[in-house]
Order: sequence, then structure tokens, then C-alpha cells
Amino acid sequence: MTGNPTLTDTRGRPLHDLRISVTDRCNFRCVYCMPKEVFGRDFAFMERDELLTFEEITRLARVSVAHGVGKIRLTGGEPLLRRGLEDLVAQLAALRTPDGRPIDIALTTNGSALAVKAQALKDAGLRRVTVSLDSLDDATFRAMNDVNFPVAKVLHGIEVASNVGLGPVKVNMVVKRGQNDGDIVAMARHFQGTPVILRFIEFMDVGSSNGWEMGAVVPSSEVIARIDAELPLEEVAPNYTGETSARWRYRDGSGEIGVISSVTQSFCSTCSRARVSTDGKLFTCLFATEGHDLRALLRGGATDDELSAAMASVWRERTDRYSDLRSAKTSELRASGKKKIEMSYIGG
Repeated sequence: MTGNPTLTDTRGRPLHDLRISVTDRCNFRCVYCMPKEVFGRDFAFMERDELLTFEEITRLARVSVAHGVGKIRLTGGEPLLRRGLEDLVAQLAALRTPDGRPIDIALTTNGSALAVKAQALKDAGLRRVTVSLDSLDDATFRAMNDVNFPVAKVLHGIEVASNVGLGPVKVNMVVKRGQNDGDIVAMARHFQGTPVILRFIEFMDVGSSNGWEMGAVVPSSEVIARIDAELPLEEVAPNYTGETSARWRYRDGSGEIGVISSVTQSFCSTCSRARVSTDGKLFTCLFATEGHDLRALLRGGATDDELSAAMASVWRERTDRYSDLRSAKTSELRASGKKKIEMSYIGG
């Protein structure tokens, strides 16, 4: 198999990050992702044979690494619901870049099973973990996950993950005005002085079922202003080109936070991320309406070179810049009747 480590799209953006959804199921019903009125008891999730096997996922990952991918993030749904996930992590951990470096393997989770799974995942080769946590207030958190799950169990999972070396643990807080924006400073204060990096994410119009409206978005500039008023901040340079989070640190040296501003300060120009859905479709944007079927190639006898050529062709033709054009794109989608892919299917 021949790869192309300098593979770029129509806007000169390299393929560097691959996010793989390993399940479309989740044990939470967060109001901004899998609202209960849509994903209720009667919702039809995928059958097991529709999901990519671990071997199929690893094969796609190997092809992607040959094209320049250096970071792989496992997502869902809730990825820890996928039985034997540590076996997949071990397979991915064995991959090497064309110049012999190991792959940076990370996981995004709601944290509900993290305390139980953290050590096995670390032993298998997982490097880092990101935990979704939208409030420290137990009542608010239970309301947002909508299954009455207590915040204390997630905090315990974060502690265990840090202790076994899956760090620095990152905590993502999706901020929705009128629901949890009153907890912004409390969250910052709680994780200040710890190794945990807290990141605030603007409520995004991913999919079509979360009732998104601009009025519910708390701009990152407002988040920073609220925290800075009580816990003085200063901006920090990004770790690398294409980093989604703008970095800030406390002026007293007691840690850092980040803000992810997809709505008000888009970062399309440096986006280097591709996504593979649970059933093997390749998406080149989080806000996509359709993907490219790689499972059909995998199960139809395609060689690695044919897989490689297919993925390269998709990336070279990539033009996505949804967040740059949000207003126009929203009107275009409404007119066409197309629906964006749900985050629970494509992964965050």
C-alpha cells in the first residue's frame, strides 16, 4: 500500500486527524445531542452486523495513517458501551506513521463507565481521554443528561483516569444559554489548580434534532470575560496549527482553559479532521449531510491500495467550510430538504 503523507484538500488542508465512531448508542440523552423525544424507547439503533468490526476499523486507520493521520480519536455515541473496546485500542496502538512514530490515540466519553474502564484502556495503549461534563451542579447535570445520572460518578471517573495516566484529562462543557451558563465560573474554579484542562464549547447546530438556535449560544468571548472578571486570564499560543481550542491560562499560573468557538469564530481554514461513522461512512465535516461508503469497499474485496485511493480522492475533493458560511448554508439546507448528520452517528 502506498500512502501520501502530504495529502491536502482543495483549500490546502492536510489530513491529520481521524475521528472514529464505534457505536451509535449512548446511555445519556443529552438535550443538545440525543434528545429523548427523538432518541426514545422506539428509536432503531444499528444492528451489530452493520457496525464496522475492530479489524475493519484498524484497516481504515492503517490506510489513513499512510496518508498523514497522526491522531485518532474514538467517539460515539458513548464509546465505552462498545464491548471489548480495549482490544481495538491495542490494535490501533500497534500502528506506526511512515517515519515510525506511534499514533496519538484518544477517547471522548461521557465518563459514566470511565472509573471501571480507565486502567484497561491505559494498559491497551490509550494516551488521553476527554470527558463531557456540562455542569457541577447535580440537579443541572441530571437535567442535561436527562437520565438522572449523578455528577459525582463522572467526577470520580475523571479522578481515576488522571491517576492511571490518561492525561492531562480534558473536560468539555457545552454551554447553552439559560440552561447551564450560570455554571461557567464554578466549573473554572473547580478545575483551577488541577492538571485537568477545562474547555468551553459553543452550542452547535450539529444534526437536526437538538433544537439549535443562535439565541442559545454563549459566545466564547463572553465565557472568557466572565471567568477573567473573577479569575484573571491571559491568552496562550496554540499547541499546533489546526488546534480546535483557543488556549488561555490563569495569570497566577494555576492552570489553563480552552474555548471552542465553532459558531462565532470558525476554524474551517485549518480543519484537518475526517470522521468515520459507526457503519463505515467517511465524512469530511461535522456538519455534513452525507458521507462516502467505505464499508462497501471493505466488505466487497477492495485491496488496501483501492481503499487508499478512495480515501485520497474524497479528501482531495473536499471543499467544506460550513462554519464560515453558516447563515447561507442553513438557508441552503432548508431549501433542499436535506438534514445534517446527527452527532451521535458521526461522533463529536
